[in-house]
Amino acid sequence: MHNDQDQRQPVLFIPHGGGPCFFMDWNPADTWLGMGNFLKNVAATLPRRPSAIVLVSAHWLEPQFSITGHARPELIYDYYGFPAHTYELTYPAPGQPQLAQRVTELLGSEGLPARVEPERGFDHGMFIPLKLMFPGADIPVIQLSLRRDLDPAAHIEAGRALTALRDENVLIIGSGMSFHNMRAYGDSRFSAISDEFDKWLTNAVQSAAPERARLLAEWQQAPHAQLCHPPGGEEHLIPLLVAAGAGERSPGRRIYSERVMQTTISAYRFD
Repeated sequence: MHNDQDQRQPVLFIPHGGGPCFFMDWNPADTWLGMGNFLKNVAATLPRRPSAIVLVSAHWLEPQFSITGHARPELIYDYYGFPAHTYELTYPAPGQPQLAQRVTELLGSEGLPARVEPERGFDHGMFIPLKLMFPGADIPVIQLSLRRDLDPAAHIEAGRALTALRDENVLIIGSGMSFHNMRAYGDSRFSAISDEFDKWLTNAVQSAAPERARLLAEWQQAPHAQLCHPPGGEEHLIPLLVAAGAGERSPGRRIYSERVMQTTISAYRFD
């Protein structure tokens, strides 16, 4: 016998890797293996199959919050210099225009102007991880953009505005990277730096909800914050703030952590 709380969807913050990394050869060959296996196993940890997914991607920034509104979005291959076959990957998940409109209204009701973008497709922050998580591509998905100002408090508020969707069997996913300094990947000098930031971030996520929101809103004061997310390039962390907001009072916890290319990368869940 399950009560409604048992069936409520969690909120996830996942790493989406580097470009189409899970679908190509890499050196060393196992660089992305652990992360890929983590993503493949996420669906089995959910209380039930989601009826829809709202995904916040680090790869879509707009002046105001925007939502994909097309019923059959095309894919945007927004990565560069990768093997030809990675530009032929497919993920024919449907959109859900009605849900897009509902998300717009939920954000607007909290004083966060939002609009439906009727023609935009799915970027690789969506289709690369979801190809592993839900390979059938048969769950409707809408993407929510970040706001270009990357204001931490506004993104936490945006997540809070969407909390009710969790009780409607909608899975909310923030897709980014807990460490994202392109020049640091593969540099062992950043191993300890990323460890210290990851320890702070995990402590923040696992704090009680009011303290969690305060810490994440001030994430730039974390140890080595600007080395782990260089100023103006912090878009890969901000989806975590949306996820934490959508988690509302749910406890947060780290569900994956691994050293990848000499840096520590983690994933989080709010139940």
